[in-house]
Amino acid sequence: MPPQMVASKVMSPVRNLEFLVIGAGVAGLRAAVELADHGSVLVATKEAMAESNTWYAQGGIAVASDDEGDTRLHLEDTIAAGDGLVYRAAAQVLVEEGPQRVAELIEWGARFDRDRGRLLRTREGAHSRPRILHANGDATGAEISRSLIEFAHAHPRIQFAEWTTATALLKSGNQITGAQLLARDGTTLTLHARAILIATGGAGQVYSETTNPPVATGDGIAIAAEAGAYLADMEFYQFHPTAFALHGAPRFLMSEALRGEGAYLRNQKGERFMERYHPLLELAPRDVVARAIARESIGDDGEIYPAFLDLRHIRNIDLHQRFPGISSFLAQHSLDIARDLIPVLPAAHYLMGGIKTDLDGRTTMPGLYAAGEAACTGVHGANRLASNSLLEGLVFGARAARAMLCDTPSSDLRALDESFSAPATTSTNGADTSTSLAQLVPQLRHSMWNNAGLLREESTLRTGLTQINSITNAIEELAGHAAPSRLLAEARSLCCVASAILNSALARTESRGAHFRTDFPAHDDAQFAAHSIFSLQNAVHTERW
Repeated sequence: MPPQMVASKVMSPVRNLEFLVIGAGVAGLRAAVELADHGSVLVATKEAMAESNTWYAQGGIAVASDDEGDTRLHLEDTIAAGDGLVYRAAAQVLVEEGPQRVAELIEWGARFDRDRGRLLRTREGAHSRPRILHANGDATGAEISRSLIEFAHAHPRIQFAEWTTATALLKSGNQITGAQLLARDGTTLTLHARAILIATGGAGQVYSETTNPPVATGDGIAIAAEAGAYLADMEFYQFHPTAFALHGAPRFLMSEALRGEGAYLRNQKGERFMERYHPLLELAPRDVVARAIARESIGDDGEIYPAFLDLRHIRNIDLHQRFPGISSFLAQHSLDIARDLIPVLPAAHYLMGGIKTDLDGRTTMPGLYAAGEAACTGVHGANRLASNSLLEGLVFGARAARAMLCDTPSSDLRALDESFSAPATTSTNGADTSTSLAQLVPQLRHSMWNNAGLLREESTLRTGLTQINSITNAIEELAGHAAPSRLLAEARSLCCVASAILNSALARTESRGAHFRTDFPAHDDAQFAAHSIFSLQNAVHTERW
């Protein structure tokens, strides 16, 4: 767990709460900074400020260099990686506004790696040229988190509520007006706000094999769906090709930057195999590499064996200096990045789908906004281009904040201020459900990995849906008589996300990007060059953006 780097401001009863930001990753913090110049902001996060998917991002942040040609190439690379489903307008916003957002981040104190003052750029999968900035070798997300946390913490209008879980959204008619939060001590807080931003990140914990930290349970996505918001492209979950695969060890991410620096992939026979799957070899798009590893890992006996990253031939850089975090992790398992083959297998990594938004973070519910991995603008299509995620959080976090300011004029805010009162608090007591949840949640995660993982077909998806419905019913029965708890809220969120993934995957009877149907292995552009829209109230349908 990353350290808590700054002393948290204690959340007091909040009067005149104008903006609520749920989530403290790159998107949430970037939005909070933008909002705070115009009103009070509360940032609520489930654990300490630094515990987010942003913190664990290793490889870097993709951003075009100063020349106009690289901006155009970045756009083309993003669209190509997205396998026919990238919303071009969103991608154009990303690559054109990205350089300014990164420049701001540097001005605010982010320290990216340099050589004699010049920013170092590396290349990753499906990028046509080196454009990936990194920090401290392989700790880019941690450096971005550090700089944003410190900058936000210095602002007098930003308060923080750590160890606080959002459990529901409040609405009046179709308008989102507030949220219910649960503190670590079991106290519930009902807050009303001028506008609410969900920036809670992804939901990798819906799968038993994931690179995501334990906090990634899709809470923001779930409470938005439960309030009536539409979700989009939930079938597209990116499986990172190279998660550490030693029995008993965590699925630690082996950054794509390893392959960017020249690492080979080898199977159990010692063969380089990517030439059989894509002309870009190890730097092919992630979905291609992940499926290639999955196929090469099936032994003659039907068992799954890891593939290997091989960096033994690399002599032009000091691998331990370039990848200090990865080197340190491997040393704990008696492996040397420059000497040994590193066992890897795919693991759930990034959700391309999420809460449906426009290019300014507006959801289908007035008063509710979303940005970062929790949102879906269509910018990633069916498969995210490597290192575009941190840039997405910066760009669309800022845009969502500006929309939140624009949509509620300051005159409305003054009227709203007068109606605010201190949050109601309620101490709750109830049955301890942790034992039951400790059985049900792993069942859910294993079911999703087995039935809605890298390779899918109708029979497994329907099996998964039956199992998830049964688990959901059991968890809802627990919720009917148990006290509110973070574990219970997370379990319910995972059920909602799992259902959205399964139903969306069943409806898309084709293969595209990260969604591969063995019973429908080809593209069907006539019917499915469109985005999937899911809601709890209606069946899945498609929209062309």
